[in-house]
Amino acid sequence: MNRAWMLTFGLVLLGVSGSGGAESLRTIQVQEREVAQRYSIDGVVEATRQSTVSAQISGRVKALNFDVGDRVSKGQVILRIDESEANQALAGSQAQLAQAQAALGNARLNYERSRQLFEQKFISQAALDRAKADFEMAEAQAQASAAGAQQSVLAQSYTAVVAPYAGVVSARMVEMGEMVTVGKPLMTGFDPAELRIVVNVPQYKLAAIGAKPNVSIEVPELKRWLSPAGVTVQPSADPRTHSTLVRINLAPNEQKIYPGMFVRAHFVVGKETKLTIPVGAVVKRSEVVAVYVVGADDLPRLRQVRLGETTADGDVEVLAGLQAGERIAIDPVQAGMAVKK
Repeated sequence: MNRAWMLTFGLVLLGVSGSGGAESLRTIQVQEREVAQRYSIDGVVEATRQSTVSAQISGRVKALNFDVGDRVSKGQVILRIDESEANQALAGSQAQLAQAQAALGNARLNYERSRQLFEQKFISQAALDRAKADFEMAEAQAQASAAGAQQSVLAQSYTAVVAPYAGVVSARMVEMGEMVTVGKPLMTGFDPAELRIVVNVPQYKLAAIGAKPNVSIEVPELKRWLSPAGVTVQPSADPRTHSTLVRINLAPNEQKIYPGMFVRAHFVVGKETKLTIPVGAVVKRSEVVAVYVVGADDLPRLRQVRLGETTADGDVEVLAGLQAGERIAIDPVQAGMAVKK
C-alpha cells in the first residue's frame, strides 16, 4: 500500500560562518505528498464574442476612425462610406413618395365624387368600379413608395458602420478610398472581457475527465495559472479525429490574455504520490538544473536534479537527484553566497 506524505515546510535556521558573522539560511525538509494526477493537453484562447462587420451598401471608404489594436465602445462609428449615392437615392425615393401621395389624393377625391354620382344615379356601376380600382391602385402605389423611401433611409444609415459591442479591433480589411461592395468584410473585433479556451480531448480520455471536469490552465509564456469560470463538454465528437471539443470559460477581464495564445489545460484524473519542492528553490545554470542540499554539517552543496511537471500550487516534481527527508535551501541565492564564504 502506497504511503502518502504531506510536504512540510519546517524552517530550519542554520549558522553559516562568514567574515561578517553568522546569518540564517532557511531550509525545508522535502517529503512525498499526495498530489492530483493530471492529463495535460494543449489549447488555444479564443474570444467568446468575435465578429466581422461587412459593408451593407456599396461606396467608397470615406473615413477610418479605428485601426488594429484600438479599443472601441458599443455604438461608435468605426468606418464611414461615402453617402453621396445614398443621398441621391433617398431624394429620388422621397420625390416618388410625394408623387404617389398626390396621385392617391386625386384618386380618393375622384372615387368620392363617383360614389355620390352613383347614389344619384348619374353614373353606372362600371364607372364606380373603375374609380374604386383607380383609388386602390393609387393607395398601393403610395404604400410601395413609402416603403421604398424607408428603405433608402435605412440604406443611408449603412454609410456609418458602428461597433455592435465594446471590444478591440483585431483586423482591418480595407484602406482609405477603397471601393467596397455589399458583403465586403471591413473590420474584425472581439470582446477581451469574455475569453475561453478550446481543447480537443481524445475519446478514450472522456471517461477519465468526467462530465464536470476539474481543470486548471497553465500559460507557459507568462508563468501563470488560471482558474476557469466554467467548463462545457460538447455532446458530440469529430468523426475524423474522434475527439470532443471542450470549452473552458475564463474569469472576466483576465489581464494579458488574448485570442490565439497557446495555453495548456491540466485535467485532474486521479491522485498519485510525488516528491515535490518549491520552484523558487531550483537553480538553473545553462543546461544544469540543481538545488542546494544542506547536509548534516549544515553546509549547502549544489546538486543536480531532474524535474518533472509543475503543480498548480507552485511546486515542481523531482524525478531524480533528491530523496525524501533531505533538506534543501529555500533561497538558492542566499545559499550560493554562503558557499562562497
